[in-house]
Amino acid sequence: MQKDVIFAGFGGQGILLMGSILAHAAMDLGYEVAWVPSYGAEMRGGTANCTVVIGDRPIGSPIIRNPQHLVAMTRPSLEKFGPMVKPGGVVLINSSLIPIDCGRDDVDELKVPANDIANNLGSVKAANIVALAAFVARSKIVDFDMLQKCMKSAFKEKEKLIALNMAAMAEGKRVAA
Repeated sequence: MQKDVIFAGFGGQGILLMGSILAHAAMDLGYEVAWVPSYGAEMRGGTANCTVVIGDRPIGSPIIRNPQHLVAMTRPSLEKFGPMVKPGGVVLINSSLIPIDCGRDDVDELKVPANDIANNLGSVKAANIVALAAFVARSKIVDFDMLQKCMKSAFKEKEKLIALNMAAMAEGKRVAA
């Protein structure tokens, strides 16, 4: 078994953090994991994406040409990676920033207004956690409870953000149902 996902957007949206939390959840569940970040030199505002590969045996290559899943936080990300997703995969679209759909009927398209939900919870910075939770709830790529545990661990140095991000996870899971 091998599952893979590309998280993509702009620097500053927490793209790499989404991938890191998912990778840690998969590792804690005993899977082999590869996490490959990629970002432009300008960081905040530039392009950012990461690939997470999860397997039940050693991963031969972390480079994925046709991902099984995509979490697109911006329109350029959807336009770049959307056509590459394998049929049957989940394509999460941050509908707060992306006014179009993926234009495919062979994938499970999930539109989530991640920025709007996060803003309503108190901080647009939690949009990545809303999207991550919605993606995991829909794809079932890892156990949701383990994802929550790993999110808490990722924010252990910033305890005041845990409650916000737990609320973001709950809302993400709710909208994915």
